[in-house]
Amino acid sequence: MPDILFYHLEPRPLEAVIPQLLEKTLERGWRAVVEVGSTERADALDAHLWTFRDDSFLPHGLAGDASSDAHQPILITTGTDNPNQAACRFFVDRAVPQSAEGYERIVYMFSGHDPDAVAEARVAWKALKGNNVLTYWQQEPGGRWVKKA
Repeated sequence: MPDILFYHLEPRPLEAVIPQLLEKTLERGWRAVVEVGSTERADALDAHLWTFRDDSFLPHGLAGDASSDAHQPILITTGTDNPNQAACRFFVDRAVPQSAEGYERIVYMFSGHDPDAVAEARVAWKALKGNNVLTYWQQEPGGRWVKKA
């Protein structure tokens, strides 16, 4: 049964948070798939991960090349497949998890500044709650994460 973590973004945007979570994912020895809601956001996230910090390198790629997708430690996609056999799947920018099957961890990130995204998160929580263990994390004003449920 996978861990399912809901991250409610408030003071810090996705671009400030996801690189750190991806670094921790790689430190665990896991591969990751990051599912985004559009190809434009996939391109923007791809560019951001190359430049988010001068002293860091997050090996990743955009899905679409069958010969290299399977080898990417982090794969950014708009699709629902798992071509790099990732243990951890991130859902960001309005991509909503439908199932946790096949993963060790699911990370669902949504903006607290977007009422539609909050509503989608509530629906996803109810849909995934069944036999899964869910945790809910919310940012405090300083950016620190607090476990709320």
